[in-house]
Amino acid sequence: MATVDTAPAGPHVPSSEPHPTTLIGSVQRAMRLLESVARHDHGAPAKQLAREAGLALPTAYHLLRTLAHEGYLRREKGLFFLGEAVERLTNSGAQQKRRSMVADALAQCRDSIGAPVYYALYRDGEIEVQCVADTPANPAVEEWADFRETGHAHAIGQCLLSQLDDDARRDHVDRYSVRSITPYTVRDDRTLLRRLESARRMQPVIERQEYALGTVCAAIPITVGSTAATIAISLPAHQADRLLPAARRLQSEIGRLLGTLSLSISI
Repeated sequence: MATVDTAPAGPHVPSSEPHPTTLIGSVQRAMRLLESVARHDHGAPAKQLAREAGLALPTAYHLLRTLAHEGYLRREKGLFFLGEAVERLTNSGAQQKRRSMVADALAQCRDSIGAPVYYALYRDGEIEVQCVADTPANPAVEEWADFRETGHAHAIGQCLLSQLDDDARRDHVDRYSVRSITPYTVRDDRTLLRRLESARRMQPVIERQEYALGTVCAAIPITVGSTAATIAISLPAHQADRLLPAARRLQSEIGRLLGTLSLSISI
């Protein structure tokens, strides 16, 4: 007589693979058709796509019409091509990759210098902070007043504005008037414009508690293509003696970063 194993079963370990019954067959078939279309730069007819995807022709026709209706495919003279919806997905994925590369580059600088690092552009008449790399131990400056409207008060804005021509600076100041943010903020348009004009080319722009009390900042001017840009750091005011050496160290690393930062123009 055969014996029966009555030993308790071990703990159940869920499989990492989905159970066949949880998969949606029509989605799988549609994805196979998209993959087939993607292999044909000059388009392909339904019969060829059905054959390559291993599908019955009526099923392939139904899925192809649905994908075309949703914009994932387009049909021209009996041939199917990838549609605008796929292009949007592709562009979105590439944009996310570029953002990730910029963030990684800034994080390396942050860890090397031991301070929050910022990257910003002046584009279409606006200050755009593209990326910030900080840590809980070294947090970034809180944006308590809109960075775009207070460019006169922080190192990032002053650095970007200093790279513009006189007309562009005056246009910015006309749209975003100079106003006191802290007791240390520049007081009027004329004083700000004089300061911007006197900024030395490719030298750090230093700002001490003009935007946020208890914080000092330095911004390095860089040019990405034809776009004014800056990479900056901030420190607590009690570490102000570290600011200029840290800015110089950051400046020495900019050459390595320029290739990656240039990707941000298309973000």
